[in-house]
Amino acid sequence: MRGLNIKRKTAAIAAAGVLTVATAGGAYAYWSTTGSGSGSATAATSNGTVVLHADYANGLTPGASETVTYTADNSGTSSLRVGTITPTVSIDAAHAAAGCLVGDFTISPTESNTTVAASATGVAAGTGTLSFADSGVSQDGCKGATVTLSLASN
Repeated sequence: MRGLNIKRKTAAIAAAGVLTVATAGGAYAYWSTTGSGSGSATAATSNGTVVLHADYANGLTPGASETVTYTADNSGTSSLRVGTITPTVSIDAAHAAAGCLVGDFTISPTESNTTVAASATGVAAGTGTLSFADSGVSQDGCKGATVTLSLASN
C-alpha cells in the first residue's frame, strides 16, 4: 500500500504543477488586434492684444506738425502682429468747451506691419505726423490743451 500512497502523492503533486503552469500561462495571455483613435483640443481664440503707445513732443502750435513715435507691448505668450495703426484725436473737455476744435488736428493711419514677440515691451512700431491746422481765426481755446491720441490696430 505504501507504493499506492506514493503514486497518489506523486500524481497530486504533478496535477498541482500542471494547474500552476496552466494558471501562470493564462496571466500572460492576450488578444492581438488593431486599433485607431483620435484626440483633439481647441487652439486659443486669442493670445491677448498688444498695448500701443504714442509719444510726441509738447508745444504743438497752429500750422505746425510733430512726429509721433509708436511703440508696442505684448504681455502674451506668443508673437502678435501690429497691422495698421489708426489714431483718433481727442481734446480734454475744458479746452473743447473753450473752443478748441478736434477737427483742427489731423493724423493719418500708419502701416506698421510689426511682429511683437511674446513678453516684449517698447517695440518700435512706426511713426506718424500729427498736424495742428492754422485755421486763420483765433485758436486761443487750444492753448494748453491736452491732445490725446487713442490708438487701434488691425
